[in-house]
Amino acid sequence: MPPRLVILDRDGVINVESDAFVKSADEWKPLEGSLQAIRLLTDSGFTVAVASNQSGLGRGLFDFAALDAMHSKMHRLVEAAGGKIDRVVICPHHPDDDCDCRKPKAGLLLQLADHYGISLAGVPVIGDSARDIEAAIAVGARPVLVLSGNGRKALKQLQEGACEVAPDLLAAARLLVEDKG
Repeated sequence: MPPRLVILDRDGVINVESDAFVKSADEWKPLEGSLQAIRLLTDSGFTVAVASNQSGLGRGLFDFAALDAMHSKMHRLVEAAGGKIDRVVICPHHPDDDCDCRKPKAGLLLQLADHYGISLAGVPVIGDSARDIEAAIAVGARPVLVLSGNGRKALKQLQEGACEVAPDLLAAARLLVEDKG
């Protein structure tokens, strides 16, 4: 049986967003309620995956070792809260590289679909930017915008009704659990 998948963006959804980029494990700080949200999703039978643009790599602001340390911290804190992130995929490219994986292109989401052997039709994709929502729409997923991070700015950029909207990841998780996702 295929997993009941939910895909999360990272910065601004799980952890605090920074205009100067999150460049180290010390700078990686979970948003209030995000760890609880991932636990709720995990406990409700969702497989949680993360798809994140990490252009700080392509910009030379941090290296893969620093990114690995950030993700180790994220996994450790999520697991300590009782949740689990099953898989993380990232786009390491600079925005000018014109790669296929940088959201709003669908490459990261398609990597996850391939890994899990599923269609993304109706799979919840939770993000805080118009790029996240556009990528979700491109693959027929269920786009959910959270107003944390860049969400309020993104809401102004998106066509009305383009996605569901929740105040933060915990509210989005509750919505999915109540809907039976």
